[in-house]
Amino acid sequence: MNGAVDLPLGQSELGFTAAGDARVRRSVLPSGVRVLSEQVPGSRSVTVGFWVAVGSRDEHHADGALPATYGSTHFLEHLLFKGTAERTALDIAISFDSVGGEHNALTAKEYTCYYARVQDRDLPMAIGALADMFTSSLLDPLEFDNERGVILEELSMAGDDPADVANERFFEAVLGEHPLGRPIGGDPETIRAATRDAVWAHFQANYRPQDLVVTVAGAVDHDRLVGDLERALTRAGWDLTAQAPPVERRSTEPAYLETGAAVTVVSRPIEQVNLLMGVPGLVATDERRSTMSVLNTAFGSGMSSRLFQQVRERRGLAYSVYSFAQAYSDAGIFGMYAGCAPAKAGTVAALMRTELERVAEHGITPDELHRAAGQLGGASALALEDSDTRMSRLGRAELTLGEFVDLDEALRRTALVTVDDVQSLAQDLVSRPFSLVAVGATDESAFHYAIEPAASTLDVG
Repeated sequence: MNGAVDLPLGQSELGFTAAGDARVRRSVLPSGVRVLSEQVPGSRSVTVGFWVAVGSRDEHHADGALPATYGSTHFLEHLLFKGTAERTALDIAISFDSVGGEHNALTAKEYTCYYARVQDRDLPMAIGALADMFTSSLLDPLEFDNERGVILEELSMAGDDPADVANERFFEAVLGEHPLGRPIGGDPETIRAATRDAVWAHFQANYRPQDLVVTVAGAVDHDRLVGDLERALTRAGWDLTAQAPPVERRSTEPAYLETGAAVTVVSRPIEQVNLLMGVPGLVATDERRSTMSVLNTAFGSGMSSRLFQQVRERRGLAYSVYSFAQAYSDAGIFGMYAGCAPAKAGTVAALMRTELERVAEHGITPDELHRAAGQLGGASALALEDSDTRMSRLGRAELTLGEFVDLDEALRRTALVTVDDVQSLAQDLVSRPFSLVAVGATDESAFHYAIEPAASTLDVG
């Protein structure tokens, strides 16, 4: 494979060999179902995912005859495990437990995925169970009310975790009123207000053949996979003879963001302040995403990074400190995190901003560039030893990027990044509005120097 491989929605069959002699194939069925597989030589396990490009950002207020759907995506993630006409919730659990398999689901801001990992011989069982759940869940009213209580407990658990609270408020601050700024799991108010009819309507509107993407990685035969999937979906009641194009991918045009408050403090009587600071980042398809990976790695990933060295090693101000980048179809975030004593929070925040401004002004060194490239390459190669990672890569490629990038191509793109590219991106980031969120025993006055341009006068030599 040389270069990225485009994944046109209108192309019914596609196949190529990726890095490590992995065989990648893609079929778009007449019904709009998309099936992608990556056959990995020597693998004995397989991970399968059923994806739909519907996440928390797609929920909405009541509109005319349409009910409000806030919280419906997360509700569905729970309810699809609660039984179908063919399987009870216990039957589903036993199916995977009895073969030593794993099954779960995740709700994200732009998609939902139901997945399982099993031995290769158990793939037909996993396909059958997931297909039944995806198409035929009953959303039983009694189970609905029971699961409401479970979700409220899950939200309470997150609300007791200051890092989770800081993360939710940070997205809200950076992304403002954009739907990506809303919490993925909903909040207690929306979960209490959710109705079975609204969640059912959300299910019917978004879990259709043209919405479904199935990705499988590991010990998989593509033709057999497609046959097993078609039989399972037909048995579940879907008419796969009805033709429909796959749903269009989201727009990747960067959205206008009206950010929230510059400083948000949530007072908690705890030992540490959980501190997040950052700016709007890049969209998922931005041509600079390899540069962002290098910048993020050199700046705040690992023990040799700028943040770790400045905040922890040189000054002993925090135990955990790092940076991160999240990219979505039309918006993104670049952020920095630290957990520190309340008396040190203002200094840590100022250091984080100052160090990013320093990269914007002076760039990174060739040695830092080389280390970052090596770290990215090694981490990527190790991650791909796991079929879960490969399955997820296929899903993101199909749902968001519209192209498949293997390890060789990712390394090639990383190798093209220069110190000037990194400095230019840092300059772009520091020109964007900063937001700061702190959860702990502190107040807004502690962060004056972190928000004002005077932060750049702090000595970080």
